[in-house]
Amino acid sequence: MTILTRSISTCLARKSQISSARLSTATLAHPNAPLDIHPEVQEALATNKPVVALETTLVTHGFPYPTNYSLASDLEKIVRSTGSVPATIGIIGGRVKIGLERSELEWLADRANNPSVVKVSRRDIAPTIGAQMDGGTTCSATLIFAALAGIKVFATGGLGGVHRGGQDSMDISADLFELTRCPVGLVSSGIKSILDIGRTLEYLETLGVPVVTYGKTRDFPSFFTRLSGFQVGKFLLTSLREAYLIIQVPWNVDSPSTAAKLLHTQWQLDMDNGILIAAPIPEEHEKIGSSIQQAVDQAVRESEENGMSKRGKEVTPWLLSRIVKLTRGESLNSNVALLKNTALIGGQIAVEYQKILSEPTTPTSTPGDKPQKVSSRHEDSFVPARLAVVGSSAIDITAQASKGSDPNLATHSTVPGSVEMTLGGVARNIAEASHRVTRDSNSTLLLSPVGNDAFGRLLEDETKTIGMRSDGLVKSKLKTSVCNMFVDAEGHLLTGVADMGITEAFEGTAVLEHLQKHKPAIVAFDGNLSHATIQSVANFCYSQGIKTFFEPTSITKSTSILQSIQGLVSTMDPTVAPITFASPNLLELAQIYRVAREEPYDLMSHPMWWKIADNMALGQQYRTDLERLARKAVSTVDPSKGTLSFMVEKGIASMAVNLLPFIQHLIIKCGELGVVVAMRLSATDSSKASAWKQEHDRGDRCIVAQGKPGEMVVMKHFPPLPVDDIMNVTGAGDSFVGSVLAHLLRKPLSVDEPKLLEAIIDTAQQAAVLTLKSQRAVSPALSDLQI
Repeated sequence: MTILTRSISTCLARKSQISSARLSTATLAHPNAPLDIHPEVQEALATNKPVVALETTLVTHGFPYPTNYSLASDLEKIVRSTGSVPATIGIIGGRVKIGLERSELEWLADRANNPSVVKVSRRDIAPTIGAQMDGGTTCSATLIFAALAGIKVFATGGLGGVHRGGQDSMDISADLFELTRCPVGLVSSGIKSILDIGRTLEYLETLGVPVVTYGKTRDFPSFFTRLSGFQVGKFLLTSLREAYLIIQVPWNVDSPSTAAKLLHTQWQLDMDNGILIAAPIPEEHEKIGSSIQQAVDQAVRESEENGMSKRGKEVTPWLLSRIVKLTRGESLNSNVALLKNTALIGGQIAVEYQKILSEPTTPTSTPGDKPQKVSSRHEDSFVPARLAVVGSSAIDITAQASKGSDPNLATHSTVPGSVEMTLGGVARNIAEASHRVTRDSNSTLLLSPVGNDAFGRLLEDETKTIGMRSDGLVKSKLKTSVCNMFVDAEGHLLTGVADMGITEAFEGTAVLEHLQKHKPAIVAFDGNLSHATIQSVANFCYSQGIKTFFEPTSITKSTSILQSIQGLVSTMDPTVAPITFASPNLLELAQIYRVAREEPYDLMSHPMWWKIADNMALGQQYRTDLERLARKAVSTVDPSKGTLSFMVEKGIASMAVNLLPFIQHLIIKCGELGVVVAMRLSATDSSKASAWKQEHDRGDRCIVAQGKPGEMVVMKHFPPLPVDDIMNVTGAGDSFVGSVLAHLLRKPLSVDEPKLLEAIIDTAQQAAVLTLKSQRAVSPALSDLQI
């Protein structure tokens, strides 16, 4: 119980301004924004691991090649050594990269072969991307992208600031203002030594940016030296006529945990600004600091004499290069040392910040038992959703025994192992998958009940963290759904308890209220809902001309759709089935077919079924084509999977055809045997009919049967994709369905066209494979799929 309680508290406390998933959805104005998150970084953010952002200007403009590449690699290694994940940020070919591959990092570093790489501040982001150029991100640009991704810590060398003489030239780095709108802890060795430290600190005070020194004292560092003379109560004579009291650094922290608490406090108060954490250079490099500072002063004088000081962003690289020459490389060594130091401290702070988020929080409660809608950022300005996914949201708790554990102890004692808690529930998984594939935070609405309890708050917080809409979560007096599973060391389910009563009690009136408000184009729902609620949803959608998508969920619950079909069949339009789409697996298909034929439904005896079956007019040619299809290999690359004979021998094709009068499109998940799609289409569109006829004539796993005018039956098999290293089978089917729905949102009639249907199933299978390889119910990597 202690482990479970701790896990619950960990997840309840997890909250981020903007998560990696939200980066490509909620925080970007367009779902196709030119931005890519490295899978490792995305997985880390999604699974509550500490992440540290690193800039790339030091790679592109700060150090010579190959020192720059080696240094960037070393900084990533140092961050990893703390337990954090590095996210080096840059721009490659006009796309922002949050996390770089080795080849991408080397490409930015090799200026000889990539001379056009530019230095990117906020003002340069759009031009660089528009020109599809490469760029190294400065502090300001890195702060922007770190904040978008929900990365709370950014480690760098020196911060930009007010240039010497800035009171006249107004030359002030964009880094300073960016700290006012990016809630990130910036760990640096203070201000670049070529700048006016005093005026920079004064300006940061004006902007309201907290400045703290990292150490035992409040002495602000001077980049190459540990002390700058700026501290509480001391005077600085800046000229013969001017003196002022230095009060810019009234705070200091002496540990990563204390620094993390400052960041967490700002997060709790929903403050939008960042914090500057100034870490002095390691003591062993202090001795050379004073001589380096003399070289800095000389370089600054020279820049003023030769006019370089007036050349904007070119001045800093020139000064740094000149200082390296004057110090015969000593400044370069010190610069490397302070960068490594801030990377180490940044990683440590990120770890401590994550620990704070994992601490137990005091539960809050909502008075009364009346269902209440969870507050959401979407409530401020209503945006209708185009897809509503109705059904279960749950917390999945999985306890797995360690390898080598004695299985005989499992019944009467505890065994060593691990306990994991993740978000689950069929509807929730489908909604997340659709959300990730569409990369549009507004298009998908999850309609699901949650309890006014710890698990309910966890679901709410994590839904927002992913970037999904939460305005469809409805509070209930019942307990939030929980599925507690126990698996052996090999991952096989031993037993489990599923507490799902809240979903079965979810009333249709609560669902219809949202559907009437949003008027979505598609409504998907799972079999966990009660028969009455499913019937309410199906009736409403049919009357409003809204497409429906039924996910059977399990063999037992797969038949929950039949009551709705029975209620609609007598009054239905023969050309429009009661249910538009359904996605059963082979066992669920067989169960739906068997029960549909029996009392009390007896649907295959209904006059409407006979009328539609007569219009489909499936005769000898169809049977001949089916026999031909059955001889095809399941996979062209793996002969061991056999042939498609199961479609005939197990009656898959026959059962599907018999259900087409009631379910217009059946997308049958056949596991390692691939996917079978059976559809009843209108043949009134001659171009569509011609396209399917050509698909049939090619003999490529496709049957097309022309019925009476206006009717066409299509059956097509799609081979399975190869998959290895399976980590989790939960959620793969839901990811498949969510991906299909994402396609239907983009192109509602895409299933009617052969090439588009092929693209739909291919992407959906990729989504399923990604989730099979992930520890989560829906892999964050779905956000990288292209549709």
